[in-house]
Amino acid sequence: MGADEILLDGEERMEKAINKLKSDLTGIRTGRANPGLVDSLRVEAYGSPVPIKQIASVSAPEPQQLLIRPFDPSTIKDIERGIINSDLGLAPNSDGKVIRLNIPPLSGDVRKKMVARTKELAEEAKVAVRNVRRDANKHADQAEKDGELSEDNCKSLKDEVQDLTKKYEGKANDLATAKETEVMGG
Repeated sequence: MGADEILLDGEERMEKAINKLKSDLTGIRTGRANPGLVDSLRVEAYGSPVPIKQIASVSAPEPQQLLIRPFDPSTIKDIERGIINSDLGLAPNSDGKVIRLNIPPLSGDVRKKMVARTKELAEEAKVAVRNVRRDANKHADQAEKDGELSEDNCKSLKDEVQDLTKKYEGKANDLATAKETEVMGG
């Protein structure tokens, strides 16, 4: 593996870790209705767990309410059951055609839990980024051992990998800080 390939592979994998963090953070409650709250929710329908997005449209018609409109009305009970069994802590209200989820304002304790969860998710992303750095450095050492890179090139490659690591850890911190502000300001 050449230096450019090692760097490119590392950057792609670090970007994936940040994208996963972005996706995970959309599921964190902020006290405002956000369709992202139920994105990760899987519902037992048609005999297998399916993402809610595949069987219903989710919108936020009001700041404190989500509206879930099943594509197939026969799945409404499945969706209700999925919401009740989830860790969202929300009670679905159904009129047989749509499900309304009222998003209660967050209490101080719940806000603190959400901030703690945000910090956990950011730390997981940073660990993933550091693991990519470790792998890239191993590849660099191997390339030097195999004679594909000189000692100087190996060192400068590791420096570039470290710069990437700092950049992506910074992105994780920025995302977490923005989410924490959103949760606390909610």
